[in-house]
Amino acid sequence: MVYGELKRRILSLELKPGERIYEPAMAAELKVSRTPLREAMRRLVSESLLEQQPTGGVLVPALDEKVISELYDVRAALESLMAREACANATAADLEELQGIVARNAAMVEFPDEAMKYGVALHAAIARIAGNSWAQRFHGQIASQVERYRYFTNNAPERRHEALANHRLLVEAIGSKDAEKAAKVAFDHVIGAREETLRVISASGLVIE
Repeated sequence: MVYGELKRRILSLELKPGERIYEPAMAAELKVSRTPLREAMRRLVSESLLEQQPTGGVLVPALDEKVISELYDVRAALESLMAREACANATAADLEELQGIVARNAAMVEFPDEAMKYGVALHAAIARIAGNSWAQRFHGQIASQVERYRYFTNNAPERRHEALANHRLLVEAIGSKDAEKAAKVAFDHVIGAREETLRVISASGLVIE
């Protein structure tokens, strides 16, 4: 419970980048002892969602432009690989599932949280269909980090509609077994998200350049 609540606060930016976690105050706020709080914090440090300082303090990591760019570059490579491999593995049932997710994405595109939920579901389904266990493992690790930045990219209606259009193209490419097109659409889609993320975060004044 403590881990889930702290993670939610970090990803939703309720805990601000650079903010220090004060154990006594946080334990009192969550109505728990410091032992489960420390265990949750250690887990989040291991996931790079909290940062241990040499002085012993624990901070919410700052928004670093270079780190963000590198993260999205790796995600783009993974999404491209999995889209390519999904072309070879996708069954009729898989395609029906992907089309259903895109349809729900389209129905909810005006609602940021719902649109994001179906976008995440689509990428997770493609990862499963691709069947590359190492890619799935790394994709899962990266997903927690990327989730921290979706707040910045998902609020703009234009970006949500652009993402939906990309999702449709991606599913069409997988359906037609066009591996090159699927890989390119997936790669470009993530790079587009990276550029929008950096633009919005930079405008917010929160990023370290």
